[in-house]
Amino acid sequence: MEIKFTKMHGCGNDYVYIDCFQQEISSPGKLSMILSDRRYSIGGDGIILICKSKIADAKMRIFNKDGSEGKMCGNGIRCVAKYLYDNGIVREKNKIKIETLSGVKIIDIMETSEKGDLIKVDMGKASLNSSDLPAIFGKDKIINEKITLGDETFNITCVSVGNPHCVIFCDEVYSARVKEIGSKLSSHKMFPEGVNVEFVSVVDKNNITMRVWERGSGETLACGSGSCASVVAAVENGFCNKCEDIAVHLRGGKLIVNYTDEKVFLTGNAVKVFEGVIEV
Repeated sequence: MEIKFTKMHGCGNDYVYIDCFQQEISSPGKLSMILSDRRYSIGGDGIILICKSKIADAKMRIFNKDGSEGKMCGNGIRCVAKYLYDNGIVREKNKIKIETLSGVKIIDIMETSEKGDLIKVDMGKASLNSSDLPAIFGKDKIINEKITLGDETFNITCVSVGNPHCVIFCDEVYSARVKEIGSKLSSHKMFPEGVNVEFVSVVDKNNITMRVWERGSGETLACGSGSCASVVAAVENGFCNKCEDIAVHLRGGKLIVNYTDEKVFLTGNAVKVFEGVIEV
């Protein structure tokens, strides 16, 4: 069959986007495994389906490289908003509502340009409750708690931003053993549904650097929800301040996160790379 697609990215976190207003996809998990291959297919961190919704302007479904379905993607949802706006589906307004498995998110298109759009996402309220990840730990919250992997011990802080995150603070992220430690933590028995793992270095009160290991995809150039979780963790550990813009510097670019008591706001780019048709 022929599938029309659009390749987009937010800070290098790239997905293959498929407009399901116009076509049906019967086996999205299997399709994601095929299309995500960077050598033999389009290539990406997964696929995202843009579908009709009864409660919002559109619904977003995310499938990782391994075929598993994700609940939320902060970079992906900005690109979905750009697609809806660029293709006239919601052209009459700058605020867009998108349904996800983590609830309906409100997106604000702040700037548009040929090089990419600047888009702000209301990610909703962050949760520090272990049960919301879920995480089996024996405490209601996991903030700067120790976990042992083999003969090593790490201090972790866990946050749910619609999907689960485990944050490790380190002196320098570029030499962090992201694949080794990230893959072990991601599938650790204390996280029955898996977890995304962030490695974070604090530069100052308003800047952090981060690398991420995403469950189902491995290391990616950026993670929007992971950036939010990292800022929440930085605030809760006393490194940064609440209600201030914090720049998260990633391998793929920069995102801005503002963490309040009620919401987390994520701002970053959304860029269309190309579009086409592929036979599968």
